[in-house]
Amino acid sequence: MMRHLRSIHHVGTPQMSNQNFNPPPAVSRKQKLDAALVDMIVVDMQPFSIVEDKGFKAFVNLLDPTYIIPNRKALGKMVDDKYKATKEKAMALVSKASAVSLTADMWTSINMDAYLAVTCHFMTEEVQLSTVVLGVQKFPQTHTAAHLAEAKDVLMEEWGIKGKVTGLVTDCAPNMIACANLLHLRHIMCFAHMLNLVVKRSLAQTPELEDIRSRGRKIVGHFKSSTTAKQKLSEMQRQLARPEHKLIQEVDTRWNSTFAMLERLFNEREPMGTALASLSSDLTPFTSEDYQAMHQCLDVLKPFHQATVELSEEKQVSASKVIPLVKMLKHYISSRCGHITHPLGMKLATNLKNNLIEKFAMLEKVTALSMATLLDPRFKELGFCSQVCAQTAIERLIRECAGTMHIELPAQSQPQPQSPRAGPSNRLEDDSLWALLDRHVGAQQQVTNTTASATVEVQRGPTQVLDHPQSTFPTPLQAGSKIFMHTSLLCAM
Repeated sequence: MMRHLRSIHHVGTPQMSNQNFNPPPAVSRKQKLDAALVDMIVVDMQPFSIVEDKGFKAFVNLLDPTYIIPNRKALGKMVDDKYKATKEKAMALVSKASAVSLTADMWTSINMDAYLAVTCHFMTEEVQLSTVVLGVQKFPQTHTAAHLAEAKDVLMEEWGIKGKVTGLVTDCAPNMIACANLLHLRHIMCFAHMLNLVVKRSLAQTPELEDIRSRGRKIVGHFKSSTTAKQKLSEMQRQLARPEHKLIQEVDTRWNSTFAMLERLFNEREPMGTALASLSSDLTPFTSEDYQAMHQCLDVLKPFHQATVELSEEKQVSASKVIPLVKMLKHYISSRCGHITHPLGMKLATNLKNNLIEKFAMLEKVTALSMATLLDPRFKELGFCSQVCAQTAIERLIRECAGTMHIELPAQSQPQPQSPRAGPSNRLEDDSLWALLDRHVGAQQQVTNTTASATVEVQRGPTQVLDHPQSTFPTPLQAGSKIFMHTSLLCAM
C-alpha cells in the first residue's frame, strides 16, 4: 500500500512531505441528479416552474423515489451558480486568445423590448474556431452610436479583450458604423445582411413577382387560419402519398422566407390546388403560367439561399468564403440567363446580376476579406474575380511576412500582364456554388498543366529561356523559407 501511495500519489516523497493526502470528495448521486436537472433547464430552456408540475414530479418519482426535487428558489440559485462557473471558464478561454473579432446586432423581442447582443470569435490553442456570447443586454436607451459604443466598451472591459479586437462585424446601419469608429475598431459589414439587401432590392425591382407573392401570402394565411382548409390540405396530401408539409408564410425582414414560401407553394401545388378547388373561398388559385414563372424565379434565387445558409453556420470560417461566393453567384446568374425562358425569371435574374455588381464592386479590395481568401488553402488566388486584386493581395502578404521576419525583399519591377485564367465552366449539371468552384479549379489546373507542358519544349541553349512571363514578385519561398512558415501560421489564425 505504501509503495502504491509513493509511486502513484507521491505520499511520503520529499516533494510531498509537507502535504497531506486528501482524496477528492466523492460526488453524491443527489449532486449528479441536481446537475442533470440544471442542464435540462438550460439546454431545453425550461421554466423553473417545471419542478412544481404534478406530471414532472410523478415522472421523477417513478424514476427515483429517493430523489428530492429542489424547489424553484433553490433551482434558480443552482442555475445562477452554473452560469457563473460557465462564464469563468469562458473568460479563461478568451483570455488565452491573442486576437478576437466581434459581431453585434440589435433585435426586438415579442414584447417590443430592444436588446443588444455581442458575440466574440477567436481561435483556440488547438486551432479550432470558438464562439462565446459576451452578453445579450436589454437596451432601453436610444440607439445612438454613443450609447452603443458605451455598452460595447463595458463588455470589452469586463471580458479583458481591449486591445485584442481586430474587427467589428455588424449590419450596414449608420449608427453601427459610427459606433465602430468611436471605438477605433475596424468595421466590417455583415455579408449576410448585404446579400439580404441585394435580394430584397431585386425583388422590389420586379413588380410582376409581387402579384404572385401577394396571392401566395393570402393563400398561406387562409390555410393557417382555417381549420377546415388545413384539414383538407392534409387529406389531399395523404391521398397523393405525400408528406404532410405545412405552408410557410413570408416575413418582410428576411428574404429567405420569401424563397421558403414560394418553394413550398410550388412543391405542394397539386394537393394545395385540389384542396382550394373543394373549398368555398374567394382566393385566386395559381395558373400553370404562374407556376412556370415561380419555378424559374426559384431557380434563380436558389444559390442566394445556399450562400445565406452557408454564411450562417457559426462553426465555419466565413470571411474567406465571401469573395469566392460572390464570384460564383455572379457566374451562376450569368450562366443561368441563357436557360431562362420566362420574362419574369429573366427580369429577376437581370436585377440580381446588376445589384450584385453594384453592391460588391469594391469587395475584393477590402483587405480583411482579400487576405482571408488568399490564405485559405481551399481558395487562394482562384477565389478572386479580378487577378489584379489577387496579385495585390499576394504583394501585400509578401510585404507583411517580410516585415515580420525582418527580411529585405529585392527591388520590384513593373508588373507584367498575366496570362488569362480560365473562367468557371458554363456547365450546370450540379447547381451548387461549390460545385461551380470545383469545376473552375479543375479548368484552371488543366490550363496550368497545359502551359507547363508547353514550357518544357521551348528552345534550349546555354541558358534556358522560358516562353512565359516571369513572376514580377518573389514567391514566399523565394523571399525565404521563414516567410513561407509565417504564411502557414497566418492561415491557421
